[in-house]
Amino acid sequence: MDARKNRYLGMLLATMAAIIWAGNFVIARGVNQQIPPITLAFCRWSLATVLMMPIAFNAFKNEWPILKKHGAYLFWVSLSGIALFNTCLYISGHYTTAINMALISTTSSPIFATIFAIIFIGERINAFRLTGMLVCLSGILLLISKGSLQTLLSFTFSIGDLWALAGAIAFAVYNVLVRKKPTTISATTFLLAIFGLGTLLILPGFLIEQVNAAHIVWNNSLLISLLYLGAGTSVVSFLCWNAAIKRIGAGTTVLFGNLIPIISTIEAVLFLNEPFQKIHIISAGIVIFGLILANSGQHKKHLQLQMFFVLT
Repeated sequence: MDARKNRYLGMLLATMAAIIWAGNFVIARGVNQQIPPITLAFCRWSLATVLMMPIAFNAFKNEWPILKKHGAYLFWVSLSGIALFNTCLYISGHYTTAINMALISTTSSPIFATIFAIIFIGERINAFRLTGMLVCLSGILLLISKGSLQTLLSFTFSIGDLWALAGAIAFAVYNVLVRKKPTTISATTFLLAIFGLGTLLILPGFLIEQVNAAHIVWNNSLLISLLYLGAGTSVVSFLCWNAAIKRIGAGTTVLFGNLIPIISTIEAVLFLNEPFQKIHIISAGIVIFGLILANSGQHKKHLQLQMFFVLT
């Protein structure tokens, strides 16, 4: 395969990953009347764990002594990135729109991740990243206020927006922790480990929810949604993203993550009939510009760690 075709294939794979991840927000909102949120998270990660086993089991078995050595680290990664992030997101889907979930989660998490990295691991921030963060924040504030200063001054987050924000904070913690991933743990082993441990951490909440929640009415639509989450957003998208990084590099691939809030918005309008306003276009444009600006001048390694393990 020549260099040009290889590059086009990498761009296509990165785009596919972004499209698949964007659907997570739409499903979180779309199935909120069919299945409780913790149950949704538990089913997703249980399926993802099963699907990862044939891909990573041999490496997992060989690296088991290393995994035991880093058990505490894997616990916190699994808690923040698997158990808390998506569970908060699915709870959010019961109270707010898919558009709001996507914009709040995908834009505020990088900001929190940067702040945490500065505080806890002493990461330096350059002018590009600081300016980009401020631009992203202005885009979020524009969306929240709908362009009205009076609305902004009197604004209060809905319960759904707060859950989405909590999920974004959890994912920001996860992103900082991922930067400390032991190099002796392979990527596929790492995923299988945190998928499985994350599922176990969700289990108590799942059992409690089953006692109190309404009976789930299983149908083809719900089963397809769960398959999409377990296979698509948790396994296929990761493999596509990995393959894209190999072909076009982390620095280029990471920019495709900026498509997620846009695609989520389009999907929410098409599949959930959510209202679409001009303010969404303007806000998304500002946020994407801010994210690109924040990534300008960053070392490839930092870019890779920002989006390499996106598990939305």
